[in-house]
Amino acid sequence: MQTVRDMRRSSVVAERRASSAKRVSTVLARQLGSQLLAFRDAVGLNQSHAAEVLSSQTAKVAKMERGWVPFRDPDIIALCKLYGVEDDAVVAGLLRLAKLDRERRRAKGWWNALDQGNLREYIAMEDVALKVRLWQLSLIPGLFQTADYIRAMAVPVTSPDEIDDIERIVDVRQKRQALLHGEEPLQVHAVIWEAALRQLIGGPQAMGRQLMRLRELAELPNIRVQVLPLQAGGYPGVGGPFNILSFAEESALDVVHMDGLGSTTWVEGVEESAIYANLFGRLCSVSLSPYDSARLIESIGQELSV
Repeated sequence: MQTVRDMRRSSVVAERRASSAKRVSTVLARQLGSQLLAFRDAVGLNQSHAAEVLSSQTAKVAKMERGWVPFRDPDIIALCKLYGVEDDAVVAGLLRLAKLDRERRRAKGWWNALDQGNLREYIAMEDVALKVRLWQLSLIPGLFQTADYIRAMAVPVTSPDEIDDIERIVDVRQKRQALLHGEEPLQVHAVIWEAALRQLIGGPQAMGRQLMRLRELAELPNIRVQVLPLQAGGYPGVGGPFNILSFAEESALDVVHMDGLGSTTWVEGVEESAIYANLFGRLCSVSLSPYDSARLIESIGQELSV
């Protein structure tokens, strides 16, 4: 039986956990915080000035600028006024970003059950994105992969005692693919190196079905696929694959995601993300058109079926 002291202790622990849950630095909040910090620096104000207009302490401003707390719309409007941000479109973009961040923090999506924190973070971001631009060198993008293709990739890197994890991987990928359909489907623009189309993952038959799936998805109005041909020679983007997620129409609100072997990198700065947006544009310019890309995908698929 719990004593009064035990009950009080449990209450304190619960409060601390709840408080700690609210103090989570998210990618969206950090992006918003960095935008407001840039506006503050541009007019030569310090955190004390911002705290005064918010009737709060500088600690709150510091947490906001680092993305540790959700943003209230009145605070954003007050800070924009203080910093001289008069462009209604810019303010509206910040408010939308704050709303998305609040929704993301409250979300009870299926991805919350995933073990990998990096994957949970990316899927939650993908779930609220309006558009994704992606560059892939060696694999078919996850949003387009068939179940057989996913299994063929997972088997070589999965130990015998973790074989059941493969079906969980398949399930996660297929749930993500639901974003491609519906009333407001995710807009996807993918640039894929031709080598990824010719790598026989799972054997000729499985790869042939994968290319057929890719060809079908490329017909959807919300999906644009371009192939960078092998004969293109030297090309930009050789450093590695990346995804650019957009949450509002202003390109300044884009974030870039890169997955490594043991870590995940988010590029959140305005100037830094613009570098990747420019790189993606250059990749598009040296790639085949969507029409010619579809013909090449179909041709490779036919070669595999012979």
